Amino acid sequence: MASGTSNRTDVLVSYRFYVEIDGITEAIFQEVSGLDIETEVTDYQEGGRNDHVHRLPGRTKVADITLKNGITTSMELWNWYKQVIQGPPFQRRHVSIIMVDQKSNRTQAWEFQEALPVKWTGPQLNAGQSVAAVQTLKLTHKGLLLR
Repeated sequence: MASGTSNRTDVLVSYRFYVEIDGITEAIFQEVSGLDIETEVTDYQEGGRNDHVHRLPGRTKVADITLKNGITTSMELWNWYKQVIQGPPFQRRHVSIIMVDQKSNRTQAWEFQEALPVKWTGPQLNAGQSVAAVQTLKLTHKGLLLR
């Protein structure tokens, strides 16, 4: 950075985020994983070319996302998953994972189109520990946008 300039880019910290799910307002998440996107690569060996192999991009896969949150008295997440268990019609929802900076300004967002819960894991109950009961919800979706 040149002397005398005030342009500064701070590194974002992973604990400053929130999750928005259309129509669900009573869930606070402590962990998000699965922000993964990968493009398959196909090798193509061109006849007569022995000095290299062409590597061509193929389909792109986006991973399912996993949300972890402390269990509360709200049944909104469970009811959403129960719709899927019971079969159509069920509601796909827009999910946004939003990072904020140290001043709580929105800095980056991952948006998942038409998300649907596909797995729910309840808390591990142990009378010998005094930790928060945490549930896990895995979501599949139809695409990822980075904004």
